[in-house]
Amino acid sequence: MINISDYTLNELEQYIESIGEKKFHAKQIFKWIHKIGIESFDEMTDISKSLREKLKEHTYILKLNILECQKSKKDDTIKFLIGLNDDTAIESVFMKYNHGNTICVSTQVGCKMGCKFCASTKAGYERNLTASEIEGQIWAVQKYTGERISNVVYMGIGEPLDNYDNVIKSIRNINSPEGLNIGARHISVSTCGIVPNIYKLADENIQATLSISLHATDDKTRKEIMPVANRYSIKELLEACKYYISKTGRRISFEYALIAGVNDNRETAMNLAKLLRGMIAHINLIPVNEIKNGSYKKSNESNIENFMNTLNSCGIVTTVRRELGSDIDAACGQLRQKYLNKDTIKQ
Repeated sequence: MINISDYTLNELEQYIESIGEKKFHAKQIFKWIHKIGIESFDEMTDISKSLREKLKEHTYILKLNILECQKSKKDDTIKFLIGLNDDTAIESVFMKYNHGNTICVSTQVGCKMGCKFCASTKAGYERNLTASEIEGQIWAVQKYTGERISNVVYMGIGEPLDNYDNVIKSIRNINSPEGLNIGARHISVSTCGIVPNIYKLADENIQATLSISLHATDDKTRKEIMPVANRYSIKELLEACKYYISKTGRRISFEYALIAGVNDNRETAMNLAKLLRGMIAHINLIPVNEIKNGSYKKSNESNIENFMNTLNSCGIVTTVRRELGSDIDAACGQLRQKYLNKDTIKQ
């Protein structure tokens, strides 16, 4: 059976013609799936019964199931554990901001990047998500909350640029006027720094925001925190970032997790300012989430404020990420880890 939800509009047109149907039906079907979010072919009221039956025989529409959710008592943040068709599970987070509702989506089941401060990598990597499994998180959460999502952040479980083709396809489907029609400027793609794919993303000419998980100003420290630094130096990473800016004209957001006694002193802040001087950049400081069996601790409030003030005084726009859902399993991967530690994931 073919997962028809994975097709782009162009791919769907080719498929519809291959089964002897008129090409224009593809746009109708695409809209039903990607704009309206139906879960059954019988709901496609402007499609003939014969075509619906043909689709039922050979294809299916993906539906994801919410297994568990945690609601913050401090704000409106909701963390979801979402079940996939192969009995694996991922996480998504729904967040409310003044500028609209945001969802943080996963791109892989598990992660192989091995960042020391992240719970997502603790259980290892299983597989990439398909484009429809990425988009399906949006539909599952919208239906649960009854609220429209206007911003998508690719920053959940997994490394988005390690699942490059499916991530790009999902962005194009989410961005399509025939689909959810979420503007590319309301989509943010995070990466730990897979340099070749940053160049590829720049050449896609998608006006998404690129977020770089940097977390250190020298290669030695970065290698200790993030194994990807053994493949790509900070110099190579920043050269790729400059190329992205030159191709897209978009500002890059640098994510910087502040770890007590590791990367949170004034000298490091000054070095960070030097590295990014002259770039169209914004620094998003993140008080590191402390995870079970992790060795890193969150910087204290004084160090966080001093770090931010030092960068701002150097002309680098810097903010501290608003902590949402701090009373639930906020760190990415923690809710999934709890369920993996049980004998089974309860459906």
